[in-house]
Amino acid sequence: MADTAAPRASAPKISFVSLGCPKALVDSERIITQLRAEGYELVKTHQGADAVIVNTCGFLDSAKAESLGAIGQAMAENGKVIVTGCMGAQPDEIRAQHPGVAAITGPQAYESVMAAVHEAVPPAHDPFLDLVPDQGVKLTPRHYAYLKISEGCNNRCTFCIIPGLRGDLVSRPAGDVLREAEKLVKAGVKELLVISQDTSAYGVDVKYAPSLWGDREVRTKFLDLTRELGSLGAWVRLHYVYPYPHVDEVIPLMAEGLVLPYLDIPFQHASPKVLKAMRRPGNQEKTLERIRKWREICPDLAIRSTFIVGFPGETEEDFEELLSFVDEAKMERVGCFKYEPVKGAVANDLGLEAVPDEVKQIRWNRFMARQQAVSAKRLATRVGRRIKVIIDEPGPTVAKGRSQWDAPEIDGNVFVSSRRPLRAGDIVTVKIERADAYDLHGTSA
Repeated sequence: MADTAAPRASAPKISFVSLGCPKALVDSERIITQLRAEGYELVKTHQGADAVIVNTCGFLDSAKAESLGAIGQAMAENGKVIVTGCMGAQPDEIRAQHPGVAAITGPQAYESVMAAVHEAVPPAHDPFLDLVPDQGVKLTPRHYAYLKISEGCNNRCTFCIIPGLRGDLVSRPAGDVLREAEKLVKAGVKELLVISQDTSAYGVDVKYAPSLWGDREVRTKFLDLTRELGSLGAWVRLHYVYPYPHVDEVIPLMAEGLVLPYLDIPFQHASPKVLKAMRRPGNQEKTLERIRKWREICPDLAIRSTFIVGFPGETEEDFEELLSFVDEAKMERVGCFKYEPVKGAVANDLGLEAVPDEVKQIRWNRFMARQQAVSAKRLATRVGRRIKVIIDEPGPTVAKGRSQWDAPEIDGNVFVSSRRPLRAGDIVTVKIERADAYDLHGTSA
């Protein structure tokens, strides 16, 4: 008897552009996981794809310009474009430049994105062939992954429009986060990078309600979640930690080796006047004292932070206070941004005098030069030590990796000479032989 089964339709092809921060990258991973689960094929070029999805960033004007440029390129090369992400919360701005986009959805709107995809390109799903790994589809290398624990933010910093784009804090149940983390570790992930808009506020919105993980309950609380993540056997790195008092409680976990001695705290400035205008915590002396106590408890602690120069009303005296703070805090890793007047931000309406662009640039240069000197001194203290390094990029004789004090993409590297081949994801002991302003160099033991 002849086989009369209809041939399986070829999988519809989707091209995907992911812009913005790691939190947006996690959104992209969730959308891509759902696309693959429904049988869509992901392709690298817009031409020949059945549709293009652009996950946008809308925080700064420069990010908006990049997003609009990516949408324009997708429209020119394909024509069937679905826009999502932070800038999707401002659809009029997108349609003003690209009226022909197929659909626009806001951030975290996974169901709306998939509905738009179904409308533009119906799926051709075969449940026996279209398999997705248990941990979902990841856009990071296999050995590390971002773990998003909440959405949104309850803070109202005057320079930021994220709450308007992503809403107030919504924490994921601790059990859900831990189950996802378990799957990632079982799939070979060696490093979990914990992210959210405000990581240390985790659980405030649900009053730290417990949820089931395995045979016991775990509170939806920053300290409890961090402790449990540390039990999974992977490196755990904490990002975007707003400096609430209870952050002090996680430092002993770092001293015990349960989580990495790395704390990413966006201090933003040091001048009390500027911090007040930003609606940020503003006691510099108290902050320096906390940092000293943290390092007493965990001497290996590395602190990463970000700062803004040129905020409206910032005087030379304010900037000098910031430089003094950098000198005294001796942070290992620091990023600096020149203030941009983001449309919709409260800072635009404070009535403060704008700092000229040329002054912003001069202050940025001075800040980076000052921090470079601090960073070089801190790195020099690592020379002669044997440290653990996770390999990111193998090489014939020299591999590139990171220490426990370095996050991917944003911090420094460790260049490792080795007689034996090293693979991505290997965690090796390295003797550090020299340091420069940002990186370490050593030999695999």
